[in-house]
Amino acid sequence: MPWIMNGWKFPAGQVVMTRGAWSELPQEDVVEAFVRHLAGDWGELDEHDRQQNELALRDGGRLFSRYVSRQGTAFWIITEWDRSVTTVLLPMEY
Repeated sequence: MPWIMNGWKFPAGQVVMTRGAWSELPQEDVVEAFVRHLAGDWGELDEHDRQQNELALRDGGRLFSRYVSRQGTAFWIITEWDRSVTTVLLPMEY
């Protein structure tokens, strides 16, 4: 499991970005947030959502993170319950 050696808490599966995220977000902000997401740093979430992610890590649920780019654009990173796909998207694209 090479993802463990990187300090990640779970595998990302296939990584995809929506068109909006691709065109609006600086690549370096996405990469930084993606690494944080895999390490279990859920970004700007309230305590309830953080606890939901911690339960999902243990029990196999969906993982959700919220970040803000340096330009002030909010974006989400969502890893599916089965860890098959991780998607970077803008909230309006959900």
